[in-house]
Amino acid sequence: MTVTTDATGTLPTSADEARLWALIESAWAELGAEPQALRRALVERDPADDDDEPDEDDPSSAIDRWLSPFLDRLAHLSAELSTQELTDLDRVVERKLHDIDREDIHEVTDGSDDGFLYCRGFIVALGRDYYEAVRATPALAVLDAECESMCYFFAHLHNDRFGSWPETGSGISRESFGNPAGWSS
Repeated sequence: MTVTTDATGTLPTSADEARLWALIESAWAELGAEPQALRRALVERDPADDDDEPDEDDPSSAIDRWLSPFLDRLAHLSAELSTQELTDLDRVVERKLHDIDREDIHEVTDGSDDGFLYCRGFIVALGRDYYEAVRATPALAVLDAECESMCYFFAHLHNDRFGSWPETGSGISRESFGNPAGWSS
């Protein structure tokens, strides 16, 4: 395996990224058609039509009740992963959170340091389509949506199974306001 690095450290491989998105999609797929439709609606909606406060029928509110079952399925699908596989997946999540640690996304989601991190966790948890949509069009992000557990999901699994926090070697932070390229000075 060739280790790729940039100025900050070890980068996730494309295979590791593909594995993360495949696991996320598998976990959502096991939950059936309703959460799939809600996720699709979030990607396809026109943000100009959004109200300031989402109601119960809004897909961003309706998806909330599916987050815990999704995380349970993701944990089940990840139960037999090795220390290296969990570390690799944590590195991908860390990079994804870092890459969307941007001022233009924060303007839509709002939130404190932790709140913005949890909003970015929500974006990753909803899968590649939503993640890429928000990266390209920050207005598709959702105000105050949160999935705190996704932010350190694979790190916690690693700690639970192997008794240690994984060392990703990335040299970056997933914490809010830690991506200098995403914020104006």
